[in-house]
Amino acid sequence: MHLAHLRLRDFRNYGRVDADFSPGLHVLLGDNAQGKTNLLEAIYLMATLRSFRGVGGAQMVRHGQNGYFLSGRVVAQGTREIKMYWSRHERKLTLDDRPVRKLTDFLGALRTVVFCTEDLQLVKGTGRPRRRYLDLLLVQTRPGYLALLQRYAQVVRSRNAALKQFPPDPTLVESYTDALVQCGNALRQQREELIPQLLPLAQRAYRQIAPAAEEFHLAYAPSVRGDFAVELAQLRERERRLRMTLLGPHRDDLQLLLDGRAAAQFASEGQKRSLAIALKMAQADLLMARHGTAPVLLIDDVMGELDLRRRSGLLPLLDRVHEHRGQAFMTCTEESWPRELGRRLQRWQVKAGRISPW
Repeated sequence: MHLAHLRLRDFRNYGRVDADFSPGLHVLLGDNAQGKTNLLEAIYLMATLRSFRGVGGAQMVRHGQNGYFLSGRVVAQGTREIKMYWSRHERKLTLDDRPVRKLTDFLGALRTVVFCTEDLQLVKGTGRPRRRYLDLLLVQTRPGYLALLQRYAQVVRSRNAALKQFPPDPTLVESYTDALVQCGNALRQQREELIPQLLPLAQRAYRQIAPAAEEFHLAYAPSVRGDFAVELAQLRERERRLRMTLLGPHRDDLQLLLDGRAAAQFASEGQKRSLAIALKMAQADLLMARHGTAPVLLIDDVMGELDLRRRSGLLPLLDRVHEHRGQAFMTCTEESWPRELGRRLQRWQVKAGRISPW
């Protein structure tokens, strides 16, 4: 899979971009604040309909303009054309010139894995980014998971709305409780089944980045310890008092352990960065194993933040992408671009919202 053509109009600091890309490893070179990360953000947005920076559409519109337009031609087993338009008053999304009605019909047209500074939140942050990491991986690998996740989120919203009524209608709350238990158990099962597939890949990646390092382990930590329905019943009065659903997969977490200790509390900054990169490498490897093609890698200035040993640990993944005729985009400054990749790199200059071959 690779992105063959990218078109931007009024996106971030880009007024107009039309660029063709071949499979392989692409380095986007330029000083800070020239628009390198914005290009990766645009590609990730076309794949997931989210910014990896955690911002909304208004922040991605070029200053002084009303909206942005993105399009991309993706080549895999066939060719797909993605087009997106966003403004405060209008949103359009098409795939092969047909309006997208359901996310399940869209996601997977372009698969990406992003490596960025925000990845540290996978280790240091709350459980939310770790849940998102698992959910995105399951959406990318298991048909039907997105519909289940959407159904569960809707049930939680409806149940919370029922709990906020004064007084709550016990019959209505109970009806949503039954649906919550059913969807929640199915969601938890799929997440738990993912861990044995993910763990060896993450451990291998961590050993590559930090040889002779501590033992890395992943463990799913559900908020439900036994029977979901029974535990909800035990929380009935507390939920009515706080007016929210206090138990379920939306409260679950993924434990990251080094030598049996929580990485968030005991790992050094270098270890945390290595763990975050290892999780993303495992995500890419799992997608390759599941689909037989490499996802597009988006590597935002990660090379410059790693020492030579850790940077070398990332090279086997780039080699696998290259061998699969996949694609990777890396943002770097002139001082930090990975020369050890040699002549395989295709270099692009990014300057003041313009991109051109180096």
